[in-house]
Amino acid sequence: MPFLTSEHIDERLLDSVRQLSSKIGHTPLYRITKLFAKPHVTIYAKQEWKQLSGSVKARAGYNIFKAAIEKGQLTRAKTLLDATSGNTGIAYAAVGNNLNVPVTLCLPENASKERKEILQSLGARIIYTSKFEGTDGAQAVAKELALAHPDKYFYADQYKNDNNWKAHYYTTALEIINDLPGITHFVAGLGTSGTFVGTGRRLRELNPAIHLTSLQPDNPMHGMEGWKHMETAVVPTIYDTTVADENNEVSTEEAYEIIKAAWKHENLLLSPSAAANLAGAIRVAEKLEAGNIVTVFPDNADKYSEVIKKLGIQ
Repeated sequence: MPFLTSEHIDERLLDSVRQLSSKIGHTPLYRITKLFAKPHVTIYAKQEWKQLSGSVKARAGYNIFKAAIEKGQLTRAKTLLDATSGNTGIAYAAVGNNLNVPVTLCLPENASKERKEILQSLGARIIYTSKFEGTDGAQAVAKELALAHPDKYFYADQYKNDNNWKAHYYTTALEIINDLPGITHFVAGLGTSGTFVGTGRRLRELNPAIHLTSLQPDNPMHGMEGWKHMETAVVPTIYDTTVADENNEVSTEEAYEIIKAAWKHENLLLSPSAAANLAGAIRVAEKLEAGNIVTVFPDNADKYSEVIKKLGIQ
């Protein structure tokens, strides 16, 4: 890549993207009190839907956008391009809409109706890819487009982009420590792996005693959108196997049971991935005599009407 001088950087765009930071992160910790209760053991979850674009992916999407603008790789004359299962795409589209920067997304055709509608409402261009190949297939299409049109696109490549995990290293982990200095365990699922790797790395630096548990689906044909079964998927370049102290698996059925239980006991409507994270956190909690566990609710059920209907919740 040629050396980029300040002449390549759109200063007004840079100012605009920095101003947008107030809408990213700063999400509250929710304490589980009714679905799970055990003396001296508590479970908390960060409600990541309470930020721009309505999911945890706001952090990575924004950080990738900002870093590209700071380096002069992205201007209003270029289009941000990436593959997504939905939430990162919505984050890109929300940021792009705010900044008037065009966004093109490669999205598996079986993404939920709500995701498609949100992306369209935010002005993103969608290129639908095979539902049988998931995000791996979407990545292949995006990479091909980027190679064919290097002057048109900035290829964000969230699965390889270090600004993905760094978003959590610099924000999510610090928010957790500030809100709960007594955290003893962190539990999160693996998709791009940015949330777990970035948060886990920083938490370990801040307190090496914090136990880190990663979660993944128990089989390739799972129902946790955004998650990866690492043994059979294309493994993200940013994934670091050395971060986790322990690796657990969660079934789709277990996640769906937690969706129903969270609605009944906590009045929370969770997405399948949020419920899977909570299922993993409960599994860790059940083995403890004392501890403060933190997990992440990547999003709520707003974009999962088909799942909610299937479970008979509303």
